[in-house]
Amino acid sequence: MSTHTTEPTGSSEPAEGAERHGGLPLAALLALATAVFVTSLTETLPAGVLPAMSADLGVGESAMGQSVTVYAIGTALTAIPLSAATAGWRRKRLLLTAMAGFAAANTVTAVSTDYSLTMAARFVAGVAAGLAWALLAGYARRLAPAHLQGRAIAIVMTGIPVALSLGVPVGTFLGEVLGWRVTFTLMTVLAVALLGWIAAGVPDQPGQRRGAAGRVPVLRVLTVPGVTPVLFVTLVFVLAHTILYTYIATFLDGLGMGGSTDLVLLVFGVASLAGIWFVGARIDRRLRALTLASALLVAVSAALLAVPADNPALVYAAVALWGLGWGGAPTLLQTAVTDAGGDSADAAQAALVTLWNAAMAGGGVAGGVLLDHLGTGSLPWSVLLLLIPVVVVVALGQGFPAGGER
Repeated sequence: MSTHTTEPTGSSEPAEGAERHGGLPLAALLALATAVFVTSLTETLPAGVLPAMSADLGVGESAMGQSVTVYAIGTALTAIPLSAATAGWRRKRLLLTAMAGFAAANTVTAVSTDYSLTMAARFVAGVAAGLAWALLAGYARRLAPAHLQGRAIAIVMTGIPVALSLGVPVGTFLGEVLGWRVTFTLMTVLAVALLGWIAAGVPDQPGQRRGAAGRVPVLRVLTVPGVTPVLFVTLVFVLAHTILYTYIATFLDGLGMGGSTDLVLLVFGVASLAGIWFVGARIDRRLRALTLASALLVAVSAALLAVPADNPALVYAAVALWGLGWGGAPTLLQTAVTDAGGDSADAAQAALVTLWNAAMAGGGVAGGVLLDHLGTGSLPWSVLLLLIPVVVVVALGQGFPAGGER
């Protein structure tokens, strides 16, 4: 998952429907949330069906885990140049193009019998994600009144925990019953249906004019106070999460719980929904405390999973804490980097999307190396160690204001 916007993020001009009703254009925001769902589920779905994909394509599970890595590489390499190249496009046109890319990539993934072709399709899906993440957050902000823009982003970002709580478990179940190819075929069907919804129900917005003041070089934004700490936290937090989540099915196999992967992912996702609901209601007042709690919950979860125990109830409890902590993380980190960036928010978001997906790619690679050389037990320990500097940086506060400082 990643978040980025080429929109003038400080814009307070709402969509017509929001202005007229003094609230939020829920139908349009839910369409954007579904786009987030498609993006997130396409990215993470291999985690739930990894053993089946591995066996079908004749490669090892660590090699198949790189299907998440190559997706993230596709996004990381193309998000900044594509967002710059398409900055002047109408927003609806750009979003429709991205969703069409998902439909094409998931179709190829569903029918491919060749590992290399599957990986190429996953890369294309990552490129489509780069296009999508380049506008979704800014699109949501511009559809809402100024005082509700944070809540609009929280609504759109619910697509992430819904993908985790419903999409991945259902996809895993269907993969076990009907085959993993069915899950990717259904992703194509969903993307096509979403194309119609966006075309009919989402108000258009203009792109950015050439020479607009919001276009700041990405490297220059690193000198803005508060931006670099947020980007560091993003990089390390996402790396830690991805190392374990990519190989969650294999990790559960090592515990003798391989048959419960779909249920474990359901617990994780439901807890994530609770997390994003809690964050969405309080983010405007408690950014630092919420981010610190998010990292600590995931760290406690990793500590519980790192302790060898023949106790499925403990695993479910740990996964619930993990989901509760991770659910609001995308909204928290995006809000933090936008606030810290100020007038340079666009460039700060461009840096965030690149680092987020670099961390996704690095997590897939690092998790595969740990799996091959140290076994599944090393995965939660690596998460715990990586989260120590995250907690320290957030606690120091730069880039993560306490209540009343925003």
